[in-house]
Amino acid sequence: MKLKIAAALLASAIAMPAHADVLIDNVTGITIDADGKVKRFEALVIDDDGKIAQVIERGQERPRTDYREDGEGRVMIPGIIDAHAHVMGVGFGALTLDLSDTNSLEEALEKIRTFAAENEARPWILGRGWNQEKWGLGRFPTAEELDSAVSDRPVYLARVDGHAGWANSLAMRAAGITADTKSPSGGRIEKLADGKTPSGIFVDAAEELMNAAVPAPRPIERDLAFIEAQKVLHSFGITAVADMGTTIEDWQAFRRAGDNGSLTLRIMSYAAGPDQMTLISGARPSLWLYEDKLRMNGVKLYLDGALGSRGAWLKQPYSDDPHNTGLPLMAPAQLRNVLVRAAQGGFQPAVHAIGTAANAEALAAIGEIAESFDGDRRWRIEHVQIVDPADLPKLAEHGIISSMQPVHQTSDMFMAEARLGEERLQGAYAWNTILEMGGRLAFGSDTPVESPDPFAGFAAAITRSNAEGEPFGGWRATERVNREQALSGFTADAAYAGFAEGRFGRLLPGERADFVLVDVDPLLATPEEIRGTKVLETWVGGQKVYDAD
Repeated sequence: MKLKIAAALLASAIAMPAHADVLIDNVTGITIDADGKVKRFEALVIDDDGKIAQVIERGQERPRTDYREDGEGRVMIPGIIDAHAHVMGVGFGALTLDLSDTNSLEEALEKIRTFAAENEARPWILGRGWNQEKWGLGRFPTAEELDSAVSDRPVYLARVDGHAGWANSLAMRAAGITADTKSPSGGRIEKLADGKTPSGIFVDAAEELMNAAVPAPRPIERDLAFIEAQKVLHSFGITAVADMGTTIEDWQAFRRAGDNGSLTLRIMSYAAGPDQMTLISGARPSLWLYEDKLRMNGVKLYLDGALGSRGAWLKQPYSDDPHNTGLPLMAPAQLRNVLVRAAQGGFQPAVHAIGTAANAEALAAIGEIAESFDGDRRWRIEHVQIVDPADLPKLAEHGIISSMQPVHQTSDMFMAEARLGEERLQGAYAWNTILEMGGRLAFGSDTPVESPDPFAGFAAAITRSNAEGEPFGGWRATERVNREQALSGFTADAAYAGFAEGRFGRLLPGERADFVLVDVDPLLATPEEIRGTKVLETWVGGQKVYDAD
C-alpha cells in the first residue's frame, strides 16, 4: 500500500505543469530587501525559469503575462528556510512510532503496545520522541518497563533530542549488551541501582552500540520516507532546509528524487562527519544541483550532547547532578584537525555545541584556525544554547553564525533552570545579545526533535513565552528579537547561513520564486494569532507544492 502511495505522489510531482510567465496578483506581500529592511508589495511576476522577474508595489502597473493567479488578498511571505533540520528523521518519524505527544510513562507504554499490535509484521519496533522530563518521571525509563509493553520483539526508541535511546531486553540481547559491556568514549550506558546491569538507556556515543544492531532501511524505504518528509515540511510553509548530518544513503535518496523530478525541497546538506563529507562530495563542496535544490555545503560535527540527557558539556557540574559535567564528544586536537580539513577544501563546518564548555571550545578552535584561512568562511555553531557570558562577544568574530532554534528555549527553559542554576542562565539562548554584539543569527527548529512549525518558532522568538503564555512577560525577556529579525532569521538570514543568498530566501528579482501564502500577517498579528497561522499554499520555484485545500 505504501509503495502505491509513493508512486502516486511521485507521479503527481512529475505531472506538475512546466514553468510559464506568471503574475501572482492581489497579495499582501512581505519580504526582506537587500538592505535587510521589510518591503511590502502587491504582486510578483515569475519568469519561465521559476525566478522572480519583477516585484510590483502599490500603484505600479501590472505587465501582461501568460497566466495570472489571484492571491485573493492573502498574505505572502518568503518561503520558510529551516536552518537546522534532520530531513530523513522527519520522514522516518512519519512512518514509525512517534512518542512526542505522550505526557506520562504510562501513556507512552500504552502507545507502544498499540503500535506493536497494529504492526505485527515489523521485526523491530522503532521510533522516537520520548521525554522523561515532560513525563515528570524524575529518572530515565528502563528496559523492564519497555518489556511490559513489548516483549516478543526488539524495541529501540530515540529520545526527543536524539541524544539517548531506550531499548528493551530483546534489543539489548540483539546488540550483545551485557553487564560487562563498557561505555564508549563520549557515551554512557546507564546502569540500574546495582551499578552493573544495563538499564536500557544509551546516551550519546553509546547509542551506536544499539544502532549497529538495528536493521538499516532499504533504498525504497528511504525514498518513501523522503517523500513523507517533503510533504510534512511543505505543509508548514518550509521550502528549504539545512540538513544536519547527511549520510551517503540520505544523499542518494535526495539525488534519486532530483533525477526523477520529485525533489521539491531545497536542501543545503551538512555531512555526518568528515568521512561522509568526502565520500559524498570529494575534495570540494558540490555544485548547486537541480535548479538550486541540492548542494553539499559542509560538515556537521558534534562537540557535546544535550541538556535533557545531561550530555551537554559544561564548565562546571550540573546543579542537579554535581558529579557530572556532561560528555565532550571530540578531543581538542581532533576538532581542530577536522576544522582545518574542512576549511582547506572550502567546506563549511557546522559545530553542535550546547553547553558552556562546548561553546567555549568551539569558539577557541575557530579563533585559532580562522586566522589561517582568508575569505568568507561563515563558521557555524549549531544551538549555542548555554554560553558563558565572558564568551558571548566571541560569537561576533570571524563571521561566525549562531544557528539557533527559538523553540528550544521555550521547551527547555524550566529544565535549564534545574540543570544549571541562575548564574549560568545569563548567557542562555542569548539571541538579542548576540545581535547587539554584532553576531549573526539563523533560525530553525531541529525537527524532528521539535515540531517543524516555523510560526511557533517565530512566536517564541518575539515573546520568549511558550504556547500557554508562560512565563508571563517572557523568560529572560531582554533576549527577545523583534518581528523583522525573526522573519529574517527564518528566511534571508537562514539562506545566508547556507551560502544561498541571491538564490533564494528573499522575494526579490533574480531569486527563486519560493513563497508561502498564509492567513495572518506575522508583522502585525498577536503572538497567539501567529502560533495559529494556517499555511494556505507553498510554492517552490514558481510551482505550487502544497495546497491546504
